[in-house]
Amino acid sequence: MSSFLEKQNWRYSTKKFDATKKVSEADLNFLKEAVRLSVSSYGLQLYKILIVENPEVRLTLQAAAYGQSQIVDASHLIVFASQTTVGDEDVNKYISNATNTRGLPTGALDGYSDYMKNALNPMSEEAKKIWTEKQTYLALGNLINAAAELKIDVCPMEGYDATQFNKILGLDKLNLTGTVVATVGYRHIEDDTQHYKKVRKSNEELFITI
Repeated sequence: MSSFLEKQNWRYSTKKFDATKKVSEADLNFLKEAVRLSVSSYGLQLYKILIVENPEVRLTLQAAAYGQSQIVDASHLIVFASQTTVGDEDVNKYISNATNTRGLPTGALDGYSDYMKNALNPMSEEAKKIWTEKQTYLALGNLINAAAELKIDVCPMEGYDATQFNKILGLDKLNLTGTVVATVGYRHIEDDTQHYKKVRKSNEELFITI
């Protein structure tokens, strides 16, 4: 079995973290880079990643997450927040970044810029909101896989009051909304869930070859 698959079998959604163990700065930077490099539609990355370390803020967020212990016990709390609106300005920023990064002449990516704007502008605001929310889950996937490579535990969480999270973190003022949360750290020795056998569908049930 490959190292990647071994790590995937090792990982699980940790229910109880060891609050005494912290992710090192070097490992956190590795995870951040993995998230930064995540695939994103058109490469636009229409989201922000909040790393919440402040214990007082996390205690307040715990109440908005139905009291779940992971919020305060994990080494780090990561909130993926998607943009609530998308416009030409977002495309322009990406084009400017791409032009500078690749050393291209001004206007070289005008065709791609027009292509993106023509695809995005007709979308309804609700469709754009759903689309940007989906992008955060791609970034979350990179976080989970990168953490497994380092034997760092992650618990992705949707069980929280997004409205309260937005208010506490001031996301409403930033044109953002929390879409999914991930607690990152190290499993507690008393977390019985780590001993459960992983339950997944068989290849025959899951895959369809056409």
